[in-house]
Amino acid sequence: MERFALARVALTAQTLQSRLGIAELADCCASIDRVLWHDGAEGELYCLWGQFLVRRECLRGGVRFALPECPNALAWTLTETVDGGAVMIHCTIARHDPEPEFVESIETFVEDWRIGLERCFG
Repeated sequence: MERFALARVALTAQTLQSRLGIAELADCCASIDRVLWHDGAEGELYCLWGQFLVRRECLRGGVRFALPECPNALAWTLTETVDGGAVMIHCTIARHDPEPEFVESIETFVEDWRIGLERCFG
């Protein structure tokens, strides 16, 4: 399952990669309560689903975060759009037909990222 949103902020891939590390996750997304620790590419956070290990990876166009120990293999990417006028938020899980409450929480997570990126970088 996947969900998308567009944040109306003109950020390049380089800006996303340099300014959006694990340390900044709680500042940019209301669904992430706090970062417990981080070392650059890995850390631990507390979010609306509980406490999880998080990994960060730079990729073409932006940055990807993943919760490798999450039973649903949740991951999200923040990438610049082709026209450069927005940031694409793309969240995926490894489940075909999750419970409706979980789908709703993912939609909240994606929307919190949209709002947070526009607030932090708009």
